[in-house]
Amino acid sequence: MKKNNNTLQTKESPFRSIVKTFSWRIIATLTTFLITFIIFKSYTDKTYSEVFETASFVAIIEIFAKLLFYYLHERVWVNIQWGKDSRRDYFQRRAWRKIYRTKHF
Repeated sequence: MKKNNNTLQTKESPFRSIVKTFSWRIIATLTTFLITFIIFKSYTDKTYSEVFETASFVAIIEIFAKLLFYYLHERVWVNIQWGKDSRRDYFQRRAWRKIYRTKHF
């Protein structure tokens, strides 16, 4: 974080994106595993151990593929300025209001 002209500017670091990637991936992989397990158990005649193996295999493949794609997606969005609030510009444009109010009220 940088402090510049009494405003706080932040930018996400690549390390933060990696931590977010792994935390989300754990949640998403458990969801995929449960969905796969339920579907395979409901619509096949496989045993619980066979269904567990199949769901685990799908979840393992999914982990690595989606980790990579999520990280790339996150890094692209960090560099897109659309939708970000520029606090410095916001306060500079409205600084006259604060000055006016402190002098007249």
